[in-house]
Amino acid sequence: MSNAKVLPLVEPESGAMAPCCPPLTERPFTADEAETAARMFKALGDPVRLRLFSAVASHEGGEACVCDISDVGVSQPTVSHHLKRLKEAGLLTSERRGTWVYYRVEPSVLAAMGKLLTIAPAAV
Repeated sequence: MSNAKVLPLVEPESGAMAPCCPPLTERPFTADEAETAARMFKALGDPVRLRLFSAVASHEGGEACVCDISDVGVSQPTVSHHLKRLKEAGLLTSERRGTWVYYRVEPSVLAAMGKLLTIAPAAV
């Protein structure tokens, strides 16, 4: 198991998951909310990282071995670098099993990303 720090994109609230930030149309972000959201979007702003994130998120079973997602047109060390950046942004978690590392996107992360980009009911 990795001991890398995962940024809190969501916070539990009465058993439900709430996004780190309100929808963009609800109100202006606080400085902390903007920093968290920017870190997430910056990590996804690279085409290779976006492809890797998509490969993990769409992989059968909700997790992918690095051996299954490394064919994105860059060398293996570069893939490792990009996966590390996605983990640092709190978008992926990983687990080592033998010689391979398996990555997964937590469902709460996808939910938080979706809520962040939705239109608030008052703005409709």
